[in-house]
Amino acid sequence: MAKQSSVNKNAHRKKLVARYAGKRKELKATAADLSKPAEVRFAARLKLAQLPRNSSATRIRNRCELTGRARGYYRKLRVCRNMLRELASQGQIPGMVKSSW
Repeated sequence: MAKQSSVNKNAHRKKLVARYAGKRKELKATAADLSKPAEVRFAARLKLAQLPRNSSATRIRNRCELTGRARGYYRKLRVCRNMLRELASQGQIPGMVKSSW
């Protein structure tokens, strides 16, 4: 089980990303628009830099839904490798069986 503080920190980041998504998208579009004057684009970059760092989507860490583990994460199932093996052994994942030879 991951530290509860790490899981909570990641949840807080997800909320911030959702809150600032529209504003960040607007500012990024303005900053990337070459038809606008350089001063306007630079001002958009400065406003973008003033937003909270944790409002950027790249700061979110993929974590297991069951344990909070950050490593060995399977995006399709949203669980870590340990839980994937455990759930597969219990027959909780349709079509997945533990191999043996």
